[in-house]
Amino acid sequence: MESQVSKPASASHDFLMEKRGNRRALKDLLAKIGVTVGGIMVFVALLLIFFYLLYVIKPVFDAAKVTPLSSIPVVADSKTLMVGTDEQNEIIYRASEQGTVDFYRIANTSKQTMQLPIPAGAKVVSSAASVPNQQLFALGLDNGQALLAGVNFSVSYPDNKRLITPGLRYPMGEPLIAVAEDGAPLQQLVFAYSSSKVSFAYRGNQQQWFLTRLDGEQNMLTEETEWQHHSKLLPNTPALVEHQLLTPDQRQLMLQSGNKVFIYDISDIDDVSLMQVLDLERNKAKVSNISLLAGASSLLVSYNTGVVAQYFQVAGEHGRLYQFIREFKGLGNIQALASEYYRKSFATVSEDGRLELLYTTSERELFSKKFDLTKPVAMGFSPRANALVVLADDKLQLLGVSNAHPEVSWSALWNKVWYEGYPEPQYVWQSTSGSDDFEAKLSLMPLAFGTIKAAFYAMIFAVPLAIAGAIYTAYFMSAKVRSLVKPTIEIMEALPTVILGFLAGLWLAPLIEDHLPGLLILLILLPVTILITAFTWSKLPVRIKLLLPETYQELLLIPVICFFGWLSFAISPSIELWLFHGDTRQFITNTLGMSFDQRNALVVGIAMGFAVIPTIFSIAEDAIFSVPRHLSNGSLALGATRWQTLTRVVLLTASPGIFSAVMMGLGRAVGETMIVLMATGNTAIMDWSIFQGMRTLAANIAVEMPESAIGSSHYRVLFLAAFVLFVFTFFFNTIAEVVRQRLRERYSSL
Repeated sequence: MESQVSKPASASHDFLMEKRGNRRALKDLLAKIGVTVGGIMVFVALLLIFFYLLYVIKPVFDAAKVTPLSSIPVVADSKTLMVGTDEQNEIIYRASEQGTVDFYRIANTSKQTMQLPIPAGAKVVSSAASVPNQQLFALGLDNGQALLAGVNFSVSYPDNKRLITPGLRYPMGEPLIAVAEDGAPLQQLVFAYSSSKVSFAYRGNQQQWFLTRLDGEQNMLTEETEWQHHSKLLPNTPALVEHQLLTPDQRQLMLQSGNKVFIYDISDIDDVSLMQVLDLERNKAKVSNISLLAGASSLLVSYNTGVVAQYFQVAGEHGRLYQFIREFKGLGNIQALASEYYRKSFATVSEDGRLELLYTTSERELFSKKFDLTKPVAMGFSPRANALVVLADDKLQLLGVSNAHPEVSWSALWNKVWYEGYPEPQYVWQSTSGSDDFEAKLSLMPLAFGTIKAAFYAMIFAVPLAIAGAIYTAYFMSAKVRSLVKPTIEIMEALPTVILGFLAGLWLAPLIEDHLPGLLILLILLPVTILITAFTWSKLPVRIKLLLPETYQELLLIPVICFFGWLSFAISPSIELWLFHGDTRQFITNTLGMSFDQRNALVVGIAMGFAVIPTIFSIAEDAIFSVPRHLSNGSLALGATRWQTLTRVVLLTASPGIFSAVMMGLGRAVGETMIVLMATGNTAIMDWSIFQGMRTLAANIAVEMPESAIGSSHYRVLFLAAFVLFVFTFFFNTIAEVVRQRLRERYSSL
């Protein structure tokens, strides 16, 4: 009977076990699938981030595109002065040296001609065009007068359709301006215009050069501008002038004769002086033309050897003088050269019709292709730099230009660049400015350097404290105290970094500045005090040691550390008065010759180190505590001391985990944003000084992304900065994993 009863019970038990086993197998399978899918999705997410960043960045490095759009036959009965187009590229214009302006509509090739009011009996003997963005030109007459005019485009919307109407404008109210007081013909005229000042330079009789300036002052009653006339004979002018330029700010006049340019300071018409004679000699090449780059700070010199050289002023021992900066070679026999209105791009057309599009600062050749542009006469950019007008073979040709990001190149991002107005090539990040003439400077080197610098000082502060704390907590500390210390340090990681940055910027930075000697004393006094305290404790009688239970002996250092920390800051003013004459900052700045920023690398190192310590401590402590006890017990049994066991057994076995902890901390330090953003001056400089600030990649993205225009070069370079940061962290994590695996293989036999 008993056997008959037990058999069904046994069968039921086996059935239940099999059912539970199936459920467990199903759960294991589902967990395996979930973990696998989760891992794959993480990998896919990383790939999507990677490729999205590349998708946004790629257009920055795309070459420019130039495509023919329209061609209009032209009867050139007189020499062309300038060509151009309106903002919408609907109308092309051609201004001749005889005072006629022809406007051509692209849609129907209709022509409209306008004539400047040249006085009867007067003859045009010279002509000049202003900088491209003004679209002004002047004609010099043989009676000492000048005709100053410009093209104008008005927009109206009849029947809700845009209509652009061309016309002429006279910026000084009247087209005719008396320039030469003696009525001499205005030979080789050049001019510059602003709303309150106009300057004319010209060659008069007997090969003498004159400067005429009209200063405008608004009449308070009539609200009309009244012009005062001043003239001056220019001293020491060359006998034969081939080209002449006048800067838009009306401070410099340039006369090119042969391979020399005579540069005059004309800012004060009563004190005109020869400022510099610039030698343009380059390998015995002949100068074919000179022109001003956008912004009029650079001089472009083209040679008959197909070379275009850039010169601009550089501060030196003798003041700000022009000097050679860079050159572009292999451009052929250049017949026409045009600069953009606002950017540092320029285009050249050679005799055989090859069009080259280049950018000076980034030194990029953006485009090069041969078109049907033989024998080019004149060329000009559209106001938006999205089109080129070229007069060649008696045809006005409109070429569409796609050139969105010329200022960005690998060289400009990672190498030193010589920017206009700078004394030497430098790494510069300066993306925005209040001036429309500003050229963005987008070097990533200061940001990458700042990222490494911030992480370096944070790791110097965090790694010794975190690893030493992890070693003591895991190996020497009693279990009861460890159960309190470890969670306390780990909970520090929950502190928002914005709070740490806030405290660092508003409390810690002024504290360090006011008590810098105390901080330096603390760095020396604290380790010495801890060693002395430990040595003294070891020499005390046993009966005194028993007064404090062994479990809590490590807590003895807390009052010692607090007291000597307070003491260091308490005696800081006295030390500062004794050694640094009461002002440490002035001593660092004046005596040592070092810059001192209140929010500097020292503040960042302490604040960010405080944020990184919990990460390194937690991982390193777990790695040390997880070392099998039989290894340390075996070492102690063989006669080794606890210190020998720690250094030769425990740390070697835990080294993969300790290294991973350091690399995890480094990864967090590299990607930290809020602390660096709030605890530094965010100055993009390259200086290892601990008293200087920095700007990191992460902080720069956080600051500038909200203000960047979508699709602009600035916007895409910020994404490139994010990509570089992504690569940084990926590189560090990969290195950490490789080293960790090798350490594990090496010490696994222990």
